[in-house]
Amino acid sequence: MVGYTTFGTNDLEKAKAFYDALLGEFGAKRIMDTGRLVLWGRELGNGMFAICTPYDKEKATPGNGAMVAFNMESRANVDKLHAKALSLGASDEGAPGERGPGFYGAYFRDADGNKFCGFCMG
Repeated sequence: MVGYTTFGTNDLEKAKAFYDALLGEFGAKRIMDTGRLVLWGRELGNGMFAICTPYDKEKATPGNGAMVAFNMESRANVDKLHAKALSLGASDEGAPGERGPGFYGAYFRDADGNKFCGFCMG
């Protein structure tokens, strides 16, 4: 039911390169770029992810407790996402592994400190 999620960045060009490389590994592409906001996804209007410079022109800061989780559909893809993110300069927030019955996940933060999870069920 979520249409898109947006996180702020202080370096839009660096964020574009990071997410082009990271999300491109899994079939997502840039589907909108307004010059201030960029959306990635597989198709417009369906499960998109956005990075933007804040509208109020203040510094972008990560939300405490805020996180986006990408459904990677397999453990191999969770591992691949986590490894790719770290290779692109993300920081490790939790190596791939079981987090509870039927939940396999891995966590990282991008250069702006935004937190992400790659997960699969089963």
